[in-house]
Amino acid sequence: MTDTLTAEAVLDAAPSGGACIVNDLTVHVATVNGSGSMSSNSVLMRSIFQMGVPVSGKNMFPSNIAGLPTWFTIRANKDGWIARKKEVDIMVCMNAQTSREDVEGLPPGALCVYDAPLNCKAIRNDITYYEVPFAKLAGELTPDSRLRKLLTNMIYVGIVAGLIGIERDEIVAAINKQFKGKQKAIDPNVAAIDKGLEFVKAGPSVQARWGIERMNATAGKIIIDGNAAAAIGAMFGGVTVVTWYPITPSSSLCESLIDYMKQYRINEEGKATFAIVQAEDELAAVGMVLGAGWAGARSMKSTSGPGVSLMAEFAGLGYFAEIPGVIWDIQRVGPSTGLPTSHGDTQHIVLFPASVGECYDFGSEALDLAEEFQTPIFVLSDLDLGMNNWMSDPFEYPTKPIKRGKVLTGQQLTDLGGKWGRYLDVDGDGVPWRTLPGTDHPMASYFTRGSGHDEQARYSEKPENHKATVDRLLKKMDTARLMVPQPVVDVRPGAKIGLIAYGTTDFALQEARHQLRSERGIETSYFPHLRRGAEPRRADGRPDPARSRQAAGQGSQGSPLHRTAVRCPLHHRCSIEDGGDDRIPRTSAPRARRRADGGGQADAGQAAGDNDDWAPAGAGRGLSHG
Repeated sequence: MTDTLTAEAVLDAAPSGGACIVNDLTVHVATVNGSGSMSSNSVLMRSIFQMGVPVSGKNMFPSNIAGLPTWFTIRANKDGWIARKKEVDIMVCMNAQTSREDVEGLPPGALCVYDAPLNCKAIRNDITYYEVPFAKLAGELTPDSRLRKLLTNMIYVGIVAGLIGIERDEIVAAINKQFKGKQKAIDPNVAAIDKGLEFVKAGPSVQARWGIERMNATAGKIIIDGNAAAAIGAMFGGVTVVTWYPITPSSSLCESLIDYMKQYRINEEGKATFAIVQAEDELAAVGMVLGAGWAGARSMKSTSGPGVSLMAEFAGLGYFAEIPGVIWDIQRVGPSTGLPTSHGDTQHIVLFPASVGECYDFGSEALDLAEEFQTPIFVLSDLDLGMNNWMSDPFEYPTKPIKRGKVLTGQQLTDLGGKWGRYLDVDGDGVPWRTLPGTDHPMASYFTRGSGHDEQARYSEKPENHKATVDRLLKKMDTARLMVPQPVVDVRPGAKIGLIAYGTTDFALQEARHQLRSERGIETSYFPHLRRGAEPRRADGRPDPARSRQAAGQGSQGSPLHRTAVRCPLHHRCSIEDGGDDRIPRTSAPRARRRADGGGQADAGQAAGDNDDWAPAGAGRGLSHG
């Protein structure tokens, strides 16, 4: 039998066994890309979060601007599991193009809220339907046809809230945060929420199979996407030059960074202490990163797969000429297209963030590693982590100094008698010393070469010089293994199964491990390719908020970054392995705490004494590559 719920006949049903499923549900909303549904979905998700229930929100959208289907999945789980779940409990069908497929994919017993003209109840008879005349309800709110379409989205938020018990005050608070206090936008959206709530209340009872009840599992937590977290980390890491070319899903990283830098990196004279450039193409963007890194700036860019293909030759130049720079690759599904180009064998240091916390950490650590090893650093995030909303502990303000690596000053060159080699390994770790443009010493200059060279940066195609260069670069990568973020290996006694993973697969695998342990009695060991490993867990494998807070108190939520001391044997004053450079501004903000409203603002104040007006000095040497 098919149950069709209307305002006149609302099913009061519980799952077989009787009790309502509380704080454990998935809501799947099907709309059209460009319809304005993102704001309403964010309000719905944030309302649940504000009621103290752990939650995550994931947007699935096509590679176009507007008109094609898009879906948004909200998962609420009292135990803190926030990976995307395959099964859908409550479906909101608002798109005629996908309604049949959406309904056919539901498990038996699911609830389907749908727009009346779609007639979803005719598709199958083993789920519960809730029919809503959205056009009629929106028409009662405004005569403006464009506004009616936008308010329809908020009406379904009110419908879902009424069905599962989300408190109105929390929805209103979420709307205020979403629209940042703009009353002209807030009032009609609150009216739309009330219209949906009233529609549900008009019936004799409320759907009770799934429900949201207030709890306290999100206290002190924030909601943020990975790209914004990476932007905050890069800002606190002292980035001064950022280049980009728009490409989904990486664009929001630089867009977020633009907003943050304008807010926190403007000096007292009103001048920017940074440069963010939208380049004409990917090749120009990565070329600017390397040029800025060569000149002494902390530089980075963001891109996705096709951009990485296009910049392969420049990445090879950065590797062989030993120029620092950071490339964030926000990966997406599908082939990466680009012009076929010739480039040689290279090895790169790659960081794999698995959470928004690690995006924040790696935002600054990638800049450190790039300068310490004088090479491009790749950070491999992805669309799921970068563009979707994740719950996290607040970010800790960095206390470690910025690390610039082996940089010789004019005084140090004088002490050395001007005798040094740009590509000379004096420490035995494969990492040479460098100078920056404007260094006040006649022997500071050298040629940066992407072609064959010897230890003094002189052009050479001699086999022995080429072999020495390649061997030293390999040694440098071996040294890097000791200094990059370390993985955390979870070895369980008696486990016969081991899992290896990296990136955002961690969330799903942690939950799968818990299911194997609790449902089948199967223990597993785990080797995640990430610095902090899994979020602290209870004995049963579930997330442990208390241990999370304890870990957060140890620094930036995890194990220390292992680093080797690098000391120039030619003179004791050449050691700068533990020093920072106070000319590189972190930010004028004393802490990186992100507000839990997901609104894109950091709680930050002016830090006295920050020197934010430093910029690289003028060019002091030639740039040449073959």
